[in-house]
Amino acid sequence: MTDALPPSAAPPPPRAEQARRAVSAIFLTNGALFATWGVLIPSVRDRLDLSEAQIGLALLAIGGGSLLSMPLTGRWTARFGSHRVTHVAVVTCMLTLALPFLTPGLPGLLAALLLLGAVNGALDVAMNAQGVTVERVLQRPVMSRLHAYFSLGGVAGALLGAALLGRVPVLAHVLTVAGVTALVGWIAGRLLLPDPSQRQTQLGPATPRTSSPLRPAVLLLGGLCFLGMLSEGANYDWAALYFRDVLAVSGGEAGLGYAAFVAAMTLGRWFGDRVRTRLGDEQTVRGGALLTALGLGLALLAREPLPAALGFALSGLGLSNVVPVMYGIAGHALAGRGIAQVATIGYAGFLLGPPAIGFLAEAAGLPAALGVALLGAALITLLGGWVFSLLREKRPVVPL
Repeated sequence: MTDALPPSAAPPPPRAEQARRAVSAIFLTNGALFATWGVLIPSVRDRLDLSEAQIGLALLAIGGGSLLSMPLTGRWTARFGSHRVTHVAVVTCMLTLALPFLTPGLPGLLAALLLLGAVNGALDVAMNAQGVTVERVLQRPVMSRLHAYFSLGGVAGALLGAALLGRVPVLAHVLTVAGVTALVGWIAGRLLLPDPSQRQTQLGPATPRTSSPLRPAVLLLGGLCFLGMLSEGANYDWAALYFRDVLAVSGGEAGLGYAAFVAAMTLGRWFGDRVRTRLGDEQTVRGGALLTALGLGLALLAREPLPAALGFALSGLGLSNVVPVMYGIAGHALAGRGIAQVATIGYAGFLLGPPAIGFLAEAAGLPAALGVALLGAALITLLGGWVFSLLREKRPVVPL
């Protein structure tokens, strides 16, 4: 653990454990929000009679909103504290979920999703910053488990959506989720920890010298993250539509593929550290990416719901530790500046990949468009050995 608080400045352990549970609940609610939106995308599409390209534009609005707010949130957390920003952002974000389901047309939908993306981008930065604060105070790692709670929230949201879809009006479903999660966020936000005083880390003076010679490695590792998060975003945003439009599954069963993907990803994250201990980072990443490619291949070739759901489950299991492991490698080998660059490149894949698939689906059909996510996972398997070898050698490759 680096940059921990001195013992005299640390709150009593019960307070820190309380904050850990609170920020876990916030990650959980954020996962439920994404799941609710993912399961109900077909309902929005049908209500507004949107094409695949228009759905892609709507997803792009979410990403655009996040890109607008994320650079600003660092300043807000520095000024007001991650605990305050997280508290405001989680309540606002949960309530904003209802807006896309109240708009009468595409322009209103785009505006609502732009706002939702902006508030969620702020929450994403702030709650991870709060997770780091809790981690420092507890003197032990908690970030992986926090992200597992995000996935667990996705499972809960997907299962709830599958249970209610076709049985309860969509608006009632959304308002219930928004109200309950906002209440949970408001309560949890009151229990978060103030950030410690900003201090220079030991990596500060060495960061430029560490990251500069490895600039090509930063770009290559960031590229692998981009491909991994592209595949992850494709599963999140298009699994329900694939079941609805390609497999002709109606009602709550349309969320089966999404639920299978998120459940398998949650399981993989929960036990990911054991896998890394036994296989090592390189085999975890490359083997996981290969499993993802095989799973997506099964899902796209199968024309029955159960085999397709199995394929999405294998995809989620394979992807569960790809990006977290690469983030950890970036932090260890490339220091602070490197991990920031890698994370930025990777997040672009999560934001831009699903809308791009929507535009491709308009021209070539959804199965062919999802083949891009399969190709991305295959490229991680093929190129991962080179990137890991480069990081082990710690020397640059051909200058860019």
